[in-house]
Amino acid sequence: MNSINTYIDHTILKPFATSEDVKRICAEALEYKFASVCINPCYVPLAKELLAGSSTHVCTVIGFPLGQNTTAIKVAEAEDALLNGCEEFDMVINVGALKEGKNDYVQSEIAAVRKACEGHILKVIIETGLLTDEEKVTATKLACAAGADFVKTCTGFSGGAATVEDIRLMKANVTDGVKVKASGGIKTPETAKALVEAGAERLGTSSGVLLVKG
Repeated sequence: MNSINTYIDHTILKPFATSEDVKRICAEALEYKFASVCINPCYVPLAKELLAGSSTHVCTVIGFPLGQNTTAIKVAEAEDALLNGCEEFDMVINVGALKEGKNDYVQSEIAAVRKACEGHILKVIIETGLLTDEEKVTATKLACAAGADFVKTCTGFSGGAATVEDIRLMKANVTDGVKVKASGGIKTPETAKALVEAGAERLGTSSGVLLVKG
């Protein structure tokens, strides 16, 4: 297992997040050499400026937090973020469509966002807290088929949290080369270690400094 800092997407996605909050988490990310900073789309230019020349990537969210924007809006969000310097994209699937069995729609939407940010990392949030195990498997496979780089557990806005069981289930159903990101409720070093040992290769958390300092 690598040092825990290399797994962390240092995150602030609260609706009341300010530019000062973003400056703080970017400074923390630089200090602890986190994998990325994950911020709302309006702060991508600021984060890009603050993280310039570092190994920490700029990450934003697409269709967040509900996932029920139209495909065209999700694509436009991704294109805009890319123009602003974003390097990693965490998109929310349309959970309602998945639950209705509209698998072609779910996959084509992911593929459209994949195309919009081609050449950059795409993480697909399936909202495990809202899904049955069968739906988690289906969503994982659809994300892989559409070209995702990661399948991710939760937004943290719709209930649920990353669990060892879900990480193992997702890990067992990704195709070669696709990774798993755990997000939601990761607040202790013990939880982080357990999720990584279960197969998570990224950790989305607002508690990155705490995880590193123990």
